[in-house]
Amino acid sequence: MATSEDVIARVQQYAARNYNPIPVVLERGEGVWAWDPEGRRYLDMLGAYSALNHGHRHPRVVRAAHRQIDKIAVVARAYYTEELGRLVEYLAKLTGLDRVLPMNSGAEAVETALKVARAWGHRVKGVPPGETTIVVCDNNFHGRTTTIVGFSSEAPYREPFAPATPGFVSIPYGDLAALEAALTERAVAFLVEPIQGEGGIIVPPDGYLREARRLCTERNALFIADEVQTGLGRTGRLFAVDHEDVKPDLLVLGKALGGGVLPVSACVGRAEPMDAVRPGEHGSTFGGSPFAMAVALAALQVVVDDRLADNAAELGAYTLQRLRSQGLPGIRDVRGRGLLLGVELDPRVGGADRVCHELARRGVLCKGTREHVLRIAPPLIIERAELDPAIDTVLDTIDLLTG
Repeated sequence: MATSEDVIARVQQYAARNYNPIPVVLERGEGVWAWDPEGRRYLDMLGAYSALNHGHRHPRVVRAAHRQIDKIAVVARAYYTEELGRLVEYLAKLTGLDRVLPMNSGAEAVETALKVARAWGHRVKGVPPGETTIVVCDNNFHGRTTTIVGFSSEAPYREPFAPATPGFVSIPYGDLAALEAALTERAVAFLVEPIQGEGGIIVPPDGYLREARRLCTERNALFIADEVQTGLGRTGRLFAVDHEDVKPDLLVLGKALGGGVLPVSACVGRAEPMDAVRPGEHGSTFGGSPFAMAVALAALQVVVDDRLADNAAELGAYTLQRLRSQGLPGIRDVRGRGLLLGVELDPRVGGADRVCHELARRGVLCKGTREHVLRIAPPLIIERAELDPAIDTVLDTIDLLTG
């Protein structure tokens, strides 16, 4: 069996340098725990950026995966499968929307929504081809395709991959006046994260999403909610837009939809915009495969049956209170909803990466977002008995490193 040192050396020699991982090797996982080859145990407080809402190897999801892999795994969308039918029906009814277009990664689902919006803009709204605009927000993160990074406000994400795809207008997040001005006759959609995750766990002002929905309806533009990270219970509601009783025209899902087993994503929407994309104009070889659909259906059923959103709401409020109540000089702010929380660190702490390396040494896995924000996003199955020691470790570590 390879040691952690062996694994790290091999990855550093042969893997592309697009990541700079914390020097921890994870060999197996169970629930909220993971182990390295030497048997050291770590509490997972990152949850694979919401891909592990169910925790590692949830029994119901794993059983569904085994059952399906023993039958048939991949079928081209040139044919029908029972698994596809069951998943799209369940997800449409769960969201209250009409159509489901399955893909693989979250970025692919966002790209799907962008294509749907443009097709609808041309064919239904009547905007001439090549003249549509889609409104996005500063500080956004919707994925890493060339189109998506082209409208990022973060230079390291955007500049090395120029030229940018045209047709996007970026406005300040949370600014309704800016949104109203940007929703011109040529605007076909507003793409927004209900909470900006990679942007630093930024929660918009109360009522922002509801008013943005109203403006989109008034200006005949689609409201697209990117819930790849915030969806399926993460923020204490099934979807983060539910906090303001907003129903989007298009809903983008990913990460947790795969149940912690494989990449599964989907663009879910009203019939009118979804039907603007015609057969042959969009698709995916693996999107909608029976294996992926069986896993996704089990993942959705676990979220609903086990009331993961309720657990996120309860323990998220508890964690928020505990982190805020200590009054540590190393903590400037704590924000978020449910179990998607950001701890903004004082610069004296030395940055989120420094904290994450020390936490890993102490058996807690976290990751920063932006330079000085520590993300707290454990699997939604976590219990208070597991959470309390982790919070203690986070607080002790920040206090130690404040200096």
